[in-house]
Amino acid sequence: MTAAYDIAIVGAGIAGASLAAELARHARVVLLESEDVAGYHATGRSAAFWSETYGGPGVQPLTTASGPVLREGGFLQPLGSIHIGRAEDAAAIDSFLRAFEGSDVALATIDPRTIIPGLRPDWTLAVSEPTCAYIDVAGLHADRLATARRAGAVVMTNAGVRSARRANGFWEMDTPAGRIAAALLVNAAGAWADTVAERAGVRPLGIRSYRRTIAQLRTDPGAPADLPHVADIAGRFYFKPEPGGRLWLSPHDETLTDPCDAAPDELDVAIAIDRFERVVDWRVATVERKWAGLRSFAPDRLPVFGFDPAEPAFFWCAGQGGFGIQTAPAAAKLCAALILGRSLPNDLDPDRYTPNRFAE
Repeated sequence: MTAAYDIAIVGAGIAGASLAAELARHARVVLLESEDVAGYHATGRSAAFWSETYGGPGVQPLTTASGPVLREGGFLQPLGSIHIGRAEDAAAIDSFLRAFEGSDVALATIDPRTIIPGLRPDWTLAVSEPTCAYIDVAGLHADRLATARRAGAVVMTNAGVRSARRANGFWEMDTPAGRIAAALLVNAAGAWADTVAERAGVRPLGIRSYRRTIAQLRTDPGAPADLPHVADIAGRFYFKPEPGGRLWLSPHDETLTDPCDAAPDELDVAIAIDRFERVVDWRVATVERKWAGLRSFAPDRLPVFGFDPAEPAFFWCAGQGGFGIQTAPAAAKLCAALILGRSLPNDLDPDRYTPNRFAE
């Protein structure tokens, strides 16, 4: 027997869960997850910070609009960020500041030596971003799933879409958990977004997946508790403090890969440590653990939100790169408004993110 719904959302990571929480009060929603637990891939492997500049000016409105929701829900904790550079990075610092002029993002040039103990002398430039915050990713994801369930959404794990075809006004989907029918199919499948599109007979958009590596370190001295998030203005590393004097470090890698259960490469970890040791004089005592996750981007590196131009019963909610969690509240409200035909959130331009921009 085929279970029927108004909307089937493919992917139960933060994007799918947030959208389900917005839609379930208004429609019969099923959330289909291919893994045996929701949020196994990108959502469960996030570097867990919220930064209004992360992703660039095209993403910033979504991040800024998500801030009040995340703060009011108790999902953000103060952290702060500084973007550091050397003398040769002066042009990059200036470009960074110009990119966010008029955006209301609080930025200021500072001396990084007043913030980072043991900073090597060639790192003389910095921009402070005081609004950057820790984000409780697990708490936010659990909250969105719980909200969706309370509103009547059905969450199915081990239910990846193997095929989907349109018939009699419904998508008929074959999954390991049984056959599902829905009037609208929402593609929130992250790195697998193009794969889901192909299985539904919809033209893929060229969304590609990239591996990002993170290592948890113990250093000597330990990371100060009041250390902010520290990012290289040239995009070669970032690190941030964690409880107990630990440090999370990434080489800011983007290695093109097929969608998969991503695993860290030892060379990427070694590169991260080498770059870190060129920034501060701290000794890396041990690498406690390491992991990798996938970031998925459309060709122009902006997210894709909207109805497919050739298949109006297929909706894209994909291509969120590494900023899907920090933008999830606003993105879900925008997508829900488009799907339900309701007023759009203020200050968000849906045309910036429409899949129509890739129409041939």
